[in-house]
Amino acid sequence: MGREVTPPLIIDHHGQLHVAAADVSKLLRAVGGHWLHLVHSGRDDLDEDTVATLTIELAKLADRIDVACIAHSSGSRA
Repeated sequence: MGREVTPPLIIDHHGQLHVAAADVSKLLRAVGGHWLHLVHSGRDDLDEDTVATLTIELAKLADRIDVACIAHSSGSRA
């Protein structure tokens, strides 16, 4: 516990801020994993079923980001 995740930020020539999609999906999975760790370490203020559901949804979102990036880089649409 207490780990910080700092994704690299990229600013393009128009001043737009970007974060690499791989870092976003990794962060989503890390958040879910941390929540599960808290539940399994005995945090009784967290509902295990709710944490499990939220973790699954974060993983699904990370998967969708990964699939969209793969499709984009291969020139097809997801």
